[in-house]
Amino acid sequence: MPKITGSIIDAATGEPVPARVQVLVSTGETVHPPGAILKVGPGAPFFYADGAFEVDAPRGAARIVAERGTEYTPARLDLDVPARGPVAVDLKLERWNELARQGWHPGNTHLHYDEKEKRPDERLRLDPRIEDLRMTAVSILRRWDLEYTTNKYPPGFLTEFSSSHHHVQSGEENRHNANGWEIGYGHVMLLNIRNVVHPVSRGALVDAFDPDYPPLSYACDDAHRQGGIVIWCHNGTGMEAPVAAVLGKLDAFNLFDPYWMDPEYDIYYRMLNAGIRLPASTGSDWFISSANRVYSHVGGRFEYQSWLEALKGGRTFITNGPALDLQVEGAGIGSTVEATPGQRLSAAASWKSHYPVGVVEILFNGKIAARERFPEGSTGGRFECGVAAEADGWMAARLSSHSRDSFAQPIFAHTSPVYVKAGKAASARREAAEWFIESIDRSLQWVGSKGRFYTDAQRREVLDLFRQGRESYASMLR
Repeated sequence: MPKITGSIIDAATGEPVPARVQVLVSTGETVHPPGAILKVGPGAPFFYADGAFEVDAPRGAARIVAERGTEYTPARLDLDVPARGPVAVDLKLERWNELARQGWHPGNTHLHYDEKEKRPDERLRLDPRIEDLRMTAVSILRRWDLEYTTNKYPPGFLTEFSSSHHHVQSGEENRHNANGWEIGYGHVMLLNIRNVVHPVSRGALVDAFDPDYPPLSYACDDAHRQGGIVIWCHNGTGMEAPVAAVLGKLDAFNLFDPYWMDPEYDIYYRMLNAGIRLPASTGSDWFISSANRVYSHVGGRFEYQSWLEALKGGRTFITNGPALDLQVEGAGIGSTVEATPGQRLSAAASWKSHYPVGVVEILFNGKIAARERFPEGSTGGRFECGVAAEADGWMAARLSSHSRDSFAQPIFAHTSPVYVKAGKAASARREAAEWFIESIDRSLQWVGSKGRFYTDAQRREVLDLFRQGRESYASMLR
């Protein structure tokens, strides 16, 4: 059978680069090299290629697509495969954007490989390079007796998978799911830790008799004592999320994790409305099963500690492709803008995208303050508007589209907030506080009557923690 041999080249440097590749042959099937690492997740099938590949292909029309990260234009090539002999092709990948020149660097803060992955080392060497990520965090986790393959990596910097362009580390997903409560306390990502935080899981994730103790807030404290950072994951679901947030246990909040869900609006926006400052982050969760990434602005070359500080400082936007920026009165993402009640603030959202964008919105305290639609789609632009700051709050920009990438995900991006200090409490703050008080009251009832503990002292500790969170929200009403 004829063969197609291919090289994947960075058009700017002329050097071979890793990429995802799809070869669609005349039979209507996709083919891949024997033993190739395959893409995981929804959408079109691809295989991983470390700069070159060779596949058997039947005679006739074939189409080859190569993709690398989100800042490269996919390379597409149609060819006719002859009846015999090899066909050599070069696929040149060109950048449509280079955010590193503006000091923005992408990372994935939530990544695991499951117990079925037989070649985790090979996949982990390729994942950051194929996705063009500067920071990649795999995490250990415990779920019954399943042996997740990324559990083999010790906490900290993973030298063997890293390079001058790719920082790879191992962290931890510390979690709790409870019988009778679908999500329990919730899940947190612990990054930049030196030692495992125990217990990694508790309650029903261990066995039917394991206690619903300790709370996740204790794990957050342990991670902080190690100099680590804590990111709430899975979109804020979990009854301890409002408690950990208001008590200052969290450094960031994963959105679109692994896809967009209502808690973004129901929980994250309300946390911001309550005056809790939480930067936006994101990850792909199981494998690189989406193009989700968080960009942190370090202002220059990538350095890991600077990247983490930018994340904690809220100088981030999350995306599965488009670049998105927001300026309020000339101040950038993560800044605080002083205003007087009712002052009209100038806001400008700017974007650039390979896939057409359909809607750009500017938010104030979770509500759409201004919107622009693009029926024909937009691959770049700037949207300016004035927003009345009636009270304290936050502003953010987001964009969406019906366009979809090769993971079949709709295109999106969302900035972290710009905070507005107007010297007057917003009505949204009271509404958010009341909403979280009701949520915590339900949690207190569960802890007091259904939670499983080894001792009454354990139960009292968790009840006291949740009451502290409740009191923090109650103080907002006073």
